[in-house]
Amino acid sequence: MQLPPDSVFTPKTLRLGRGRTIELGPLSRLMAILNVTPDSFSDGGLHADATAAVDAALAMIGEGADIIDIGGESTRPGADPVSALDEQRRIMPVIEALRGREGVLISVDTWRAETARLALAAGAHLINDVWGLQREPEMARVAADAGAAVAIMHTGRDRERLADLVEDQFHWFSASLGIARRSGIPDDQIILDPGFGFAKDARDNLELMARFAELHGLGLPLLAGTSRKRFIGGLTGREASDRDVGTVATSVALRLAGAAMFRVHNVAFNKDGLAVADAMVQSSRKKEPGHG
Repeated sequence: MQLPPDSVFTPKTLRLGRGRTIELGPLSRLMAILNVTPDSFSDGGLHADATAAVDAALAMIGEGADIIDIGGESTRPGADPVSALDEQRRIMPVIEALRGREGVLISVDTWRAETARLALAAGAHLINDVWGLQREPEMARVAADAGAAVAIMHTGRDRERLADLVEDQFHWFSASLGIARRSGIPDDQIILDPGFGFAKDARDNLELMARFAELHGLGLPLLAGTSRKRFIGGLTGREASDRDVGTVATSVALRLAGAAMFRVHNVAFNKDGLAVADAMVQSSRKKEPGHG
């Protein structure tokens, strides 16, 4: 398999809020999904109670998660919208309980600027915005003022898309990065997510995987979020909660294509699969000039 440029795997620092950092490049990083919702597509209701959610987060950290991504509103197609207040009531007790725990980095999965502001004040380090800073204009300023990192996601929902899938990625991210930079968010606080499953059908998702290395032309680290998505079910015939093996296969393929971070439900499975992928990457790099 042809690996992406060596520079993709060299160490680089992603600066988070509250003075924290995480190194990307040489080793895969795991963002664990913690949905504090009753209706998420594969784990709805499992962590609706704050105590259960905190226990699950600590278990994920024990399994090797680098970041816990806490969300209070399902983003699955057709999900019922929730109010900002309901979203905040779900996530804030969990963030406050995890704040300051050794080794715990917190991401807030929200597109609402006010929810993000409250979450960052309560202890979060990163904003994960599925609308790529383009739905609420204040979001980028909230992140900049807090010195927080942002995961900027691509979506095809509610808009006209360009015919070429990768060209559309560059088009969307150009707008999002313009917003981020004008608001004062430096590049070393940004990671990009190509948005598997968001207004993308099975063929789109497979093409995006096959062409993933082209996204390195954006010049920023990449986050992959394929976990338990519908296209994996289509390939394997598995229901949502039973797609972890298929997810690991996509994680390994995308790591070899240069993804830096992986947003997953099952931390332990992906940790093991990505350990193999990381070993392959390091073995390949050692054979290149300058690596001994």
